[in-house]
Amino acid sequence: MSVMTGDEKHGASATSTLDVLWVLYDKVLRVSPEQPDAADRDRFLLSKGHGPMAYYSVLAAKGFVPLDELATFGRAGSTLGHHPDRTLVAGVEMSSGSLGHGLPLATGTALGLRAQGRTEPRVFCLIGDGELDEGSNHEAIAFAGTQKLESLTAIVIDNKSATHGWQGGIADRFSREGWSAVTVDGRDHGRIEQALTMRHTGRPHAVIATTETGR
Repeated sequence: MSVMTGDEKHGASATSTLDVLWVLYDKVLRVSPEQPDAADRDRFLLSKGHGPMAYYSVLAAKGFVPLDELATFGRAGSTLGHHPDRTLVAGVEMSSGSLGHGLPLATGTALGLRAQGRTEPRVFCLIGDGELDEGSNHEAIAFAGTQKLESLTAIVIDNKSATHGWQGGIADRFSREGWSAVTVDGRDHGRIEQALTMRHTGRPHAVIATTETGR
């Protein structure tokens, strides 16, 4: 990440996602840089698209992005913009940056895959706790719960950025809509992997990964 400069104001936002992204790509996701568009691949949508330096670093470590491309981050002509572009970067499922769109898109993706009869792909979406304030997320949470979208997992990075916080906790917000939900230390790789792979038969799943305030 240190070779990517020019977007230091989003450094903390990127750092807060790094451990979850690493566990996802190293232990959980069934994706391959050789076949980034395989029909039965898992889908990962980074809704928290501002500050994508951690995302690009993990994609590079896993072979989706050339390592020497990282140093071009944010420069004219680079494929690695300040917001991820799915038309430029292999393995990126969603062009993101404007907040509040990832979870609705992930919900539609999970619903579409189910309609196609595809039972193998899982859909993961990473959002921030501040981003969770967007109303579109709450429509998606309610809809996914009623549709029992078992293939869908929402990951909320809780770095205490929400303006008003969440009464009863973020996990409670999902549980009340029929989701399975668990809260883990967002720096503990073992607990993150356990939470992302736990069974949640017949309902969507939410993993709340807590990190330090503002990081």
